[in-house]
Amino acid sequence: MPEAVKSPIDPKIISKVAKLDLRARLVVEGYVAGVHKSPYKGFSVEFAEHREYAPGDDLRYLDWKVFGKTDRYYIKQYEEETNLICHLVVDTSESMDFGTEGVRKIDYALTIAAALAYLIVGQHDAAGLTTFDEKIRTVLAPGSHGKHLQRLFTILEKAQPGGKTAIGAVLSQVADKLRKRGLVVVVSDLVGDVEDVLRGLRRIRSHRHDVVGFHVLDPAEVEFPFDQMTLFQGLEEFPDLLADPKALRKTYLDHLADFRQRLRAGCVAERIDVVEMNTRTPLDVALTTYLAHRAARRRDRG
Repeated sequence: MPEAVKSPIDPKIISKVAKLDLRARLVVEGYVAGVHKSPYKGFSVEFAEHREYAPGDDLRYLDWKVFGKTDRYYIKQYEEETNLICHLVVDTSESMDFGTEGVRKIDYALTIAAALAYLIVGQHDAAGLTTFDEKIRTVLAPGSHGKHLQRLFTILEKAQPGGKTAIGAVLSQVADKLRKRGLVVVVSDLVGDVEDVLRGLRRIRSHRHDVVGFHVLDPAEVEFPFDQMTLFQGLEEFPDLLADPKALRKTYLDHLADFRQRLRAGCVAERIDVVEMNTRTPLDVALTTYLAHRAARRRDRG
């Protein structure tokens, strides 16, 4: 399993790239260059069976011997192709529109999802997508070919932050809609009551999915660096608030620490992995986390 990259893939630089599919490629290929070992190798080495060619399949995996005998196109399918379905669940609520250092949480989250999809499909696994705010907005069933990946990118490109958050209820709905067991990756700022958030994550886990959460936060949300009278913009129908941040800082940071502790404890109890992703965090951390979780799943299967 590759170690985390020491030379960062800077979110500020990546976020300036307009096209999301190019962002995804830059993150993944930058990650590969950083670890000097491609994560595409070693995951699909055990041949399992054939399936008929579908438009968008990688032509490198056409079985020409079978074509010579049958005059029909078949793709070599490998063991890992049948082993992993990844459901990407991305929060597009209004609170994700926040950003103080040139990177909004929504841009960071969409880039994570796009990079993971690019990596997953590149490994011949299947990626599906759900976007949500107070309700499910879009659903794309899992697929593993190039045209499917482009459809996924198109949905992400069109995603705009808006609407309130109802993460617990939505995640419960997502759990009921997922027909095939797999790895569920939730990318969200997890705004809401911590017990409500945990209830939704537990519901997914109860359907026997593996769950990884990327908890996306802006540096200002983590550090609360304000020291002068500040007008705080209200999101998700909350009003703007003019306040002295010095009077709020301790209470706010205590509340955040409590939220983090209860979230971690609740997730550990259910074997759910939650990784905090400050929008300063190099984007390759998400890929390292995903690959580490995948490797653990394979070891557990023995």
